[in-house]
Amino acid sequence: MLSRLASAAIRFPRSVLVGTLIVMIAAGVYGVSVSKYLSGGGFTTSNAESTRAAQLMSDKLKAGGANLILLVTADDGIDSPAAKARAVDIVDQLKKSADVSSVQSYWTDPAAASGLRADDGSSALISARIGGDDRNGPRTAAALVKPITGTKDGVTVRAGGIVASDELNHRIGKDLFIAEMIAVPITAVLLLLVFGSFVAMWLPLIIGVFSIFSTMAILRLMSEVTDVSTYALNMTTGMGLALGIDYSLFIVSRYREELTNGLSERAAVIRSIETAGRTVLFSAVTVALGLASLLVFPVYFLKSFAYAGLAVVAAAALASMLVLPAALILLGQWVNRLDVRAPFRKMLGKPEHPVFVPEKSLWYKTVNFVTRFALPIAVVVIGLLLVIGSPFLSARFGSPDDRALPPSSTARQVGDVLRDKYSHGASGSVSAVLPSYTGDSTAIGAYAAELSRVKGVTEVKSIDGTYVDGTREVTQVLPPAGTGAPIPPQQAPGGARPKTDGTYLSIATSYDPYSSDASEQLDALRDVKAPSTVLFGGQAASNQDVITALTGKLPLAIALIATSTFILLFLFTGSIALPIKAIVLNTLSLTAAFGAMVWIFQDGHGASLLDLTVTGYLVPTMTILMFCLSFGMSMDYEVFVLSRVREEWIKSHRTAADNTHALAMGLARTGRIITAAAALMAVVFFTMVTSKVSFIQLFGLGMTLTVLVDATIIRGILVPALMRLMGRFNWWAPKPLTWLHDRIGLTEETPPAIHREAAKPPAEEVSEEATASEDAEDSTSSEESKTSENDKASADA
Repeated sequence: MLSRLASAAIRFPRSVLVGTLIVMIAAGVYGVSVSKYLSGGGFTTSNAESTRAAQLMSDKLKAGGANLILLVTADDGIDSPAAKARAVDIVDQLKKSADVSSVQSYWTDPAAASGLRADDGSSALISARIGGDDRNGPRTAAALVKPITGTKDGVTVRAGGIVASDELNHRIGKDLFIAEMIAVPITAVLLLLVFGSFVAMWLPLIIGVFSIFSTMAILRLMSEVTDVSTYALNMTTGMGLALGIDYSLFIVSRYREELTNGLSERAAVIRSIETAGRTVLFSAVTVALGLASLLVFPVYFLKSFAYAGLAVVAAAALASMLVLPAALILLGQWVNRLDVRAPFRKMLGKPEHPVFVPEKSLWYKTVNFVTRFALPIAVVVIGLLLVIGSPFLSARFGSPDDRALPPSSTARQVGDVLRDKYSHGASGSVSAVLPSYTGDSTAIGAYAAELSRVKGVTEVKSIDGTYVDGTREVTQVLPPAGTGAPIPPQQAPGGARPKTDGTYLSIATSYDPYSSDASEQLDALRDVKAPSTVLFGGQAASNQDVITALTGKLPLAIALIATSTFILLFLFTGSIALPIKAIVLNTLSLTAAFGAMVWIFQDGHGASLLDLTVTGYLVPTMTILMFCLSFGMSMDYEVFVLSRVREEWIKSHRTAADNTHALAMGLARTGRIITAAAALMAVVFFTMVTSKVSFIQLFGLGMTLTVLVDATIIRGILVPALMRLMGRFNWWAPKPLTWLHDRIGLTEETPPAIHREAAKPPAEEVSEEATASEDAEDSTSSEESKTSENDKASADA
């Protein structure tokens, strides 16, 4: 299949490239506006208790917690005429909007005034409920607050709450654009150092840009049929650049190597796709399977990455195996032109075209040293990685809030004031919704009184869900237990007290909704006996529900990744030992990276260097995304190493000594490429650390460390050490599985025609009939001939 794909590309190379250019331009035009169609949320689950509570409050009780917070400060104090006039005017404007369902303020709602005033009296609040989903709500709020915020007549109004999502969207888009602008020139310089040729360096960049444009168009199309998180766009564009460069680096390097071995341009292209292209295809499948496991999680933030990830992996792999052959066949020997290293070689008196001798390489010598002391080295390195990963044992998780933004953000500043100066729960409250309650206020009052006794609760408000003349009734307002008697119920117009058909209680709390104290408080609130079925909502409940949902599906996702990885590696190697080893080492690598993330982003070590705010927890969705993506991408290097090691092992006599030699030769031939690929990918991810959004920094730094640890410590030290200790058992499988692998395995064989191709005329002079005839002749060759030619191919490589 790969040979036919490459043959088709090099038969009509200009058509392929023109078609690719048309597709890229069309994708860019269609996808350039994709950000307008994406949503900023996706962190909650649709069937969670907190989500159902919020839906009931909105649909049945026509109420809901405030999600827009306006912080008001004044030079003459919040009780000054100027502050009151500005506040009343803002309240009037908000009430006129069809998107606002409720408005309260310190100046217009005396019953709620105490909770809307700062403890030190330095500021006061206007709160409102903005309707809409994750996509429209933040944008609506941002549009509403634009004309009413700012400083006027000595009164300053700043917006927080739901507008933080809109700020996050704009900030991330800006930061990722800056990151890509940094990554592309640095990557170009590194590619120039890797290839030496000014011509060859452009090929991986072109594939990377094509992957980015394709991803934008695919996400734009997907947004028409399902919710897609805006974060998927920002992450997958970086991933598209990284994978496009990674895949094309393997193929272009193999093409140049085959030209050096004496193959014709046509034969070198086909051979590159059959070997490096096969590795790229396998890598794409493993990365895709890792990302596909995100579909099991019930939050569309992660599902979006599954959709987008599958699209970008397919685009990068297809472009690498279709566009690159067309470009390479047109470039021919020009791929090596404009060699910037030639003048330096001449200056140093070295050959213009040095011959690579594996036995003299640093990688060969390193592997020999590692295998000589395999056991102690393996023990020390594994112990070191476990120590680095140990902080992960104390990891805590919480959903992102305004603290993900930098201190210069207005929404972040409002959030900081709410947390520091409002002890009555202005920064977050818990809602207890009783949708089927039909009793009187007595039972509700007793229930509210019990809730008020829970540690950390500052106030409980019971608000009747029944409407009289369009006015909602306040039945009880309870201060903290022991501070005074409940405020008497406010009767409905005319003195009538109708029977309720559902109600809810607003529970103010002094705890940060994402803290462990808030989680324990929520459990205590659930333990209080309610007069009817009760659903808890609010930030703390939503955070708890999300973590429960994610951890509940995590074992399934891990099982899917491990099983699919095991099967694919078995099909590639014919061994059951190597897949198990790969899974264990990948997990060890990820554990070390996650331990470092806890040490930095949760515990705060080095936080000042990154200019981030430490919240005391990690964002769970980002951690899961890193795990699934890293696990798949780690197999990229695993397959590349094993393919070369297996070549050496097969042509040897398969003894213990040959196993060690195969390891050294395989690492010597792949070490430079893996190091270059890892460095290039690390640059792309590390530029994300320049972002001002903390969980984007977490993702960028985490992926950078994972890639570097995997390509150096894991592949360069632990893989050869453990494979040396395992000896011939590396390639063992039970006889039934060996029989199965012989029939459906993914091993590659080198066609004898490839070597005769070097002596043929150029590709355009070879007819398709002649090629088909030679392929048929080659298929009748004996197994001995195939083995001999394979040995020659490995030796030449």
